[in-house]
Amino acid sequence: MLDQPLDATQQRVLGALMEKQVTVPASYPMTLGGLRTACNQSSSRDPVTDLDEDDVKQCAHALKERGLLRIVWSDTGRRTLKYHQVLDEVLGLDDDERAALTVLLLRGPQSPGELRTRTERLHAFADRDEVAACLSRLAARDEPLVQQLERRPREQDHRWAHLLGPAEADPASVPGAAVAPVDREVPLAEGAERRDARVRAAYDAVAAPYAERFTDELADLPFERWLLERAAQDAAGLPVVDAGCGPGHVTAHLAGLGVDARGLDVSAEMVAQARERHPGVRFDVGDLRRLIRPESAEGWGAVLGWYSLVHLAGSELADAVAALARPLAPGGVLLLGLQAGHEVRRIESWLDVDLGEGGLTFVHHDPADVVAAVEAAGLVDVEWFVRGPRPALGETSQRLYVLGRRA
Repeated sequence: MLDQPLDATQQRVLGALMEKQVTVPASYPMTLGGLRTACNQSSSRDPVTDLDEDDVKQCAHALKERGLLRIVWSDTGRRTLKYHQVLDEVLGLDDDERAALTVLLLRGPQSPGELRTRTERLHAFADRDEVAACLSRLAARDEPLVQQLERRPREQDHRWAHLLGPAEADPASVPGAAVAPVDREVPLAEGAERRDARVRAAYDAVAAPYAERFTDELADLPFERWLLERAAQDAAGLPVVDAGCGPGHVTAHLAGLGVDARGLDVSAEMVAQARERHPGVRFDVGDLRRLIRPESAEGWGAVLGWYSLVHLAGSELADAVAALARPLAPGGVLLLGLQAGHEVRRIESWLDVDLGEGGLTFVHHDPADVVAAVEAAGLVDVEWFVRGPRPALGETSQRLYVLGRRA
């Protein structure tokens, strides 16, 4: 165990080094400038910091004195000092333990489901239970490295915190960094099957008013039309599927751009609306998590997950993205649209329709988690865009769009 706790800056420096050692090995060990950038990056960090080079340099030298970091010379090109962490060696961490501890250092207390999604680039946990087993192993050491926290109100799962130093950020010390904890596992409180049934029932119930309300929405969304045009062009003549098509207006827009566009949705009533409104376009009932290749091509030229992942828990996100990416043809693109933020919202009525007991739960995902899931699915040239809400259209949340390509 450590001789003394790690302060917040030491946690950030070591966590950043542990992360980059795995995710960008070609740039590791890290220069002082690179390490500072890694510490202060705006994604996958909570809180976001603004350390200067002197802060990082002093911290690194203090960690060197404690035997937790080595300062080495670059072995190629100009003689440059570089920084290499040895915390994992000191603690004797296995790969899965190292991944979990890295993300706890960088993002504070989290649930096993959140950790599973956020460690995708560091270690491939099979499921949430495998993360929980790893955490239990770390907690059962003679000198525990993590501990389970008490549930907070409205949380469905326990969060875990590391024991290497103070794990909770002081909101007053980081302007704008105080984000209320969000439990993105709420949709699974009664099990995935019950959630899926509720989603199908809700969309069946609102299919007709939903189609009336949203069928012309793209006319007021020029940025979204530009993204759809990019996807249509990048499909390079191969079929395109809109997975979670609802009443089919996005699928029909793609078809109007000259591509072989098809729609898929779990709601039979939504598919009925789509077929009635767009008779020249193919629509099928099906689950996007079991998407298969088109009959007439080696893969899809483009797959859309256009606001179709919004009812999934955080721990389900990576698997769903992988399922959408898997049947892409080489060079094909995945385009996702989601609500971004730190909120899980439940509604009991929608478009003047009572949704019944339990209502419908919407999950706003962290952009960094979505981008990590797309990269973990093996896609490259990943781009992501966040735009603010448009109140005139009834929007209250930021909108996230992520585009990635199959190599």
